[in-house]
Amino acid sequence: METRVQHILLAASLLGALTCFSASVCAADEKEKNNDGELGKIITPDIERRHIKEADLDSEDFEVGLYTGMLNVEDFGSNMVAGVSFSYHITEDFFAQANYGTSETEKTSYELLSGGVELLTKEQRDLSYYNISLGYDLLPGQVYLSEKWHFNTSVYLVAGAGNTRFADKNYFTYNLGAGFKFYATDWLMLDLSMRNYSFEHELFGIAKKINNPESRLGISIFF
Repeated sequence: METRVQHILLAASLLGALTCFSASVCAADEKEKNNDGELGKIITPDIERRHIKEADLDSEDFEVGLYTGMLNVEDFGSNMVAGVSFSYHITEDFFAQANYGTSETEKTSYELLSGGVELLTKEQRDLSYYNISLGYDLLPGQVYLSEKWHFNTSVYLVAGAGNTRFADKNYFTYNLGAGFKFYATDWLMLDLSMRNYSFEHELFGIAKKINNPESRLGISIFF
């Protein structure tokens, strides 16, 4: 009889221990879930994101422009020049450009001092040129005029070759230059540049290589 009572008491003790252990495990799981929930709220707060809209730029690759400026023809003074340009943007950095310009040169110092000597007729003083060049946008950037107004810009290099028509003769001409582009809108651009045209002539009886710097301001549109 005592043995049976001992067995019953032992079974009751084991059942009580199992019940307490199960309750402890459930409490621990619930606490862990609560801790995970609180930790998730701390790590991932509800932040309102700002939506920024960037200005759209036209994707057209063609550009046509007009320009005017000053062309200094060695021995024939500084004179107004005007022309037209056409560009094709091969990639984001490289572009090909064709130019055509005209100018009317002055008399040389010798002609002015001699009084009546004229080396060239009026028609022969007209100068025109055309060339094809390859350009590279070296330093693209932006100009900030205020918090709301900012514009895209670019510094570029250009080099090419073509022909100069002067004194009723044609001269093979190299050109080299650099410029600054200012994008007023997504389709309108201002271009300030310096270029040099180099060719060789024999107007004074001997072969002479001359350099003719040009400064110009142009306006272009994309299409």
